[in-house]
Amino acid sequence: MKKSLAAAVFGVALIGATAAPAMAADDSSVAAPGVTAVSFAGTVALSNCSGSVVRVPNSKASDPALVMSNGHCLESGFPGPGEVLVNKASSRTFSLLNSAGSKVATLRASKVAYGTMTDTDVSLYQLTSTYAQIESSYGIKALELSAAHPTQGTAISVVSGYWKKKYNCSIDGFVYRLKEGSWTWKDSVRYTSACQTIGGTSGSPVLDQATGKVVAVNNTGNEDGQQCTDNNPCEVDESGKVTVRQGINYAQETYGIVPCVVAGNKIDLSAPGCALPKP
Repeated sequence: MKKSLAAAVFGVALIGATAAPAMAADDSSVAAPGVTAVSFAGTVALSNCSGSVVRVPNSKASDPALVMSNGHCLESGFPGPGEVLVNKASSRTFSLLNSAGSKVATLRASKVAYGTMTDTDVSLYQLTSTYAQIESSYGIKALELSAAHPTQGTAISVVSGYWKKKYNCSIDGFVYRLKEGSWTWKDSVRYTSACQTIGGTSGSPVLDQATGKVVAVNNTGNEDGQQCTDNNPCEVDESGKVTVRQGINYAQETYGIVPCVVAGNKIDLSAPGCALPKP
């Protein structure tokens, strides 16, 4: 998992930290005509990961805002296989970034609305602020989750609030099952090799460069060429064939979250079309 997380991976955090000066806000990418320019606006930095303020198409300005990151970035530690967290109290804070990657505010959670590492790797925090309050106070709009399955070949940007760095590449394809240690994820996004994400980029939104919408959440990569071990996920196809791609990184699709967010930005796992794992 692409984490800068806890004592167990403190070495990864230190390796990433030493690289920080060389990874200042990276705005070197130039959008082609007709392509939405991707910035840091709406991304957040957690104490150990990246994330973003997100909305679904039907979210209202008066709704309490949501922050999305990975399930493995939860302050309570990794959820076990089959474990799903819903409506757990939290006062976690997030550093909100503007388009240039500068911190403009500290946002605070009221609860973990949803979190799991089963089938996907996602956490959704409900904030004490509404979208309207964030926009009026800081001029920052939430990033919108696409309601459509992503498409192979799409140009994407992985935008890390933790490192204030953007990684630009394309969707290389989709993985039937991605296995890492005790966890299995379904229909994962595989990047082309240009997105060399590192520890601390966990939870970064993956943006479609053409629309600016979120299509996935960055979560892992095969570091050492090992097979299906921690930090070395392997691909498993429908026939059970295992493939290892050292140096290749992955994300979890987010379109499946959209049907699960109902009026008031509440997570309703029984809503029509919602297929997120249930407790």
